[in-house]
Amino acid sequence: MLNYIWLALVLSAVALGAFQGNLADVTTAAFESVKNAVMVIALPLAGLMAFWLGLMRLAEKSGIVTVLARALRPLMGWLFPDVPRDHPAIGAIVMNMAANMLGLANAATPLGLRAMQLLDRLNPRPGTATNAMCTFLAINTSSVQLIPATAVSLLAAAGSTRPFDIVGTAFVATLCSTIAGITAVKTLERLPAYRLPDAVAVPVDSQPAIEPEETPLETPPLGPLGWLAMIVFFVVMGWAAVMLFQREVTATGGGVRAIVGTLSVLAIPFMISFFPLYAALKRVPVYEEFVEGAKEGFHTAVRIIPFLVAILAAIGMFRAANGIALLSQWLTPVLSVIGLPVDLLPLVLMRPLSGSGTTGIFSDIISQPGAADSFSAMLGGTIMGSTETTFYVIAVYFGSVAVRRTRHAVPAGLIADAVGVAASLVICHVMFA
Repeated sequence: MLNYIWLALVLSAVALGAFQGNLADVTTAAFESVKNAVMVIALPLAGLMAFWLGLMRLAEKSGIVTVLARALRPLMGWLFPDVPRDHPAIGAIVMNMAANMLGLANAATPLGLRAMQLLDRLNPRPGTATNAMCTFLAINTSSVQLIPATAVSLLAAAGSTRPFDIVGTAFVATLCSTIAGITAVKTLERLPAYRLPDAVAVPVDSQPAIEPEETPLETPPLGPLGWLAMIVFFVVMGWAAVMLFQREVTATGGGVRAIVGTLSVLAIPFMISFFPLYAALKRVPVYEEFVEGAKEGFHTAVRIIPFLVAILAAIGMFRAANGIALLSQWLTPVLSVIGLPVDLLPLVLMRPLSGSGTTGIFSDIISQPGAADSFSAMLGGTIMGSTETTFYVIAVYFGSVAVRRTRHAVPAGLIADAVGVAASLVICHVMFA
């Protein structure tokens, strides 16, 4: 399906550019998008990947990932029946989901890429997405968020007097989109059109080398000094949490908002310090293992460049050809029937394609005088908090493992986005109309 979507974006961009006389803009957008794919996304991501994969290596070697996998074994066993219960991929998926829930995008993406690489080691059909990979993508493109940090920040910056009002509506809408995404991916994988092909036997001499599975080191249990160190660590973290909570109460008025805000601020420092400390107490050579994990970050960033170039160039060309604006004009008559404000349609159409484009559209909407507290602002923020940039996520995650046949991942992700928009529309009409 991604083949047809990509081809349609490119050909329609060229056709629209020729019809409107702005082919030069389309060409410029293509080259700008290609440059951004490498310089703005891939290279900065290499640093993030190196850092988080280094920490992930410590979590794996010290046994933290295995503990997480066992703790959520029943749920993960239902979502990913083809993945062994104690496989490291389960722990990586859990950590990615937790980061997404807290809105920690800088941590969620590297952890998700690590999970995808571990899932690929179980793939008997290289280049073709497995059911587990598609399920993981559906969860990522519809992940439940406790707080839509980006939308809240934009509303606050635009002068909204109630930027946190969208926290509850976004949570309900993203819950609906997650249920829809999981339901869609589990249903579509059974259809003949998306059924897995038979695995092709590859001669032993021509098989690529496969890295051995990452397994925890044989580490000793924590001794008295180790337990004392952990107690001191958690006391310090508890004190920091109290200080942060008091600050959040002052800023937000308390309640769930203050709790989520505290967790969002404290989560990354907690992981950065807890993983190395626990690994060191388990006698893991922390520096050496961190460096070994970090080496994978650069290679992963390089692998996704061709996929980013392809999808971002097509999206940039389509935007420059005014494809989004034309679609908005054509679909305007439908909006009065479903109650979607006309000014939000470009945001809805842009959301699966580009996060930066969506942010720009939303910022423009709420920058108008008196618009920061309008129904369109509340609905737009809710939509941003309950949907995802599906094509970007698919390009990055599948690109990291060179998967070209994405099977039902794209339709499942788009179904989740559509349900997220519909749920946002309903809940916002109930709460804000």
